[in-house]
Amino acid sequence: MVTLSSADKALKTLYLGVVTEQINTNANPLLARIKQSTEDVWGKEIKRIAQYGVNGGIGAGSETGTLPSAAANNYEQFTLSLKNLYGTIELSDKAIRASENKAGAFVNLLNAEMEGLLKSSAFNFGRMLYGDGTGVLCKVVSVSGNALTVDNVKNLVEGLVIDIRDSSGNMLTGYGARRITAIDRYNKKVTVNGSTIDGSVVVANSLVTVQGSYNQEITGLGAIFNSSGTIYGLSRSTHKWLVPYIKTSVGTITETVIQKAIDTLEEDAGSKVNFIVCSSGVKRAFMNHLATYKRNTDYMELNGGYKAISYNGIPIVSDRFCPDGTMYLLNTDNFTLHQLCDWQWLEGEDGKILKQNAGTPTYTATLVKYADLICDKPCGQGMLSGITEA
Repeated sequence: MVTLSSADKALKTLYLGVVTEQINTNANPLLARIKQSTEDVWGKEIKRIAQYGVNGGIGAGSETGTLPSAAANNYEQFTLSLKNLYGTIELSDKAIRASENKAGAFVNLLNAEMEGLLKSSAFNFGRMLYGDGTGVLCKVVSVSGNALTVDNVKNLVEGLVIDIRDSSGNMLTGYGARRITAIDRYNKKVTVNGSTIDGSVVVANSLVTVQGSYNQEITGLGAIFNSSGTIYGLSRSTHKWLVPYIKTSVGTITETVIQKAIDTLEEDAGSKVNFIVCSSGVKRAFMNHLATYKRNTDYMELNGGYKAISYNGIPIVSDRFCPDGTMYLLNTDNFTLHQLCDWQWLEGEDGKILKQNAGTPTYTATLVKYADLICDKPCGQGMLSGITEA
């Protein structure tokens, strides 16, 4: 007979390992290339020592001359707070009781919930990799009834629960935890549930964020690819090695443009690009370029079952969350997802992971991971933007 205790046990022993593997390796091709480590985690923070430049204790001289002065490696400490990442499933009491004498039905119930969790996890963690940590999904352009016209729908999906904030990030009263019910992607119009939206409160440039996630997301590529401000507790103005290679207004994408960026990264930073990711429109534009000059498009298969275009042995992968007109040229060996532990079920004091929602006949279980992303050599990464898409 299926009970809450047996459901708890199944989630702990049968599903946790599978779900962890799926999220870590199959959620996103870029995430699958990034190593994950519990090193350099101290309490609630990540403190990592990063080396830059070279050892200065070298030189040339005469047979009897003075030896070079010692000059040790250059180090700086990166500091980041661990971010709290969650994924939740929900089971109704009715569904559990309906399948209590049918093990197969209960397995199907759990499988459906876990598949939904994996789908939402792949969406959200894939999106966060390209974000700047703020959790801002888009900005409001105009309001009509319960529909928001926004500047970009790339980061939105039906069913997502969002908050609406003013342009400074302050929560707008009455506009928290609104669920997206429909998306008109062609017209960039998003419909949400709840009361009618007041256009005098939710004005142009209001921010749309994931519920409760404002300034709580991982430090993604959007934060790394910046030429000013601070990152990991250090100022870019005094630490120029924290500034990546950035070329804007590229226009037509060609092999020469890509190779120039790769050569610059290798010559200036000693970095070898091993992974290229771009928007779908940029990938199509590059394929058109190859076809125009009668060049074959070579393909390769990556771990996790992903397929990629090959550029001189370097995979080029398109990602739905990569900004339009943009291509990132990365050395993924420089990236680490530092974590307190891998995915775990959140347990109560009684050791149970399925908990009843107060006042409702439903039970929830929550996966949790405390982690954040660090690139220990930002100057070894490149970005081409303003590319004409196809």
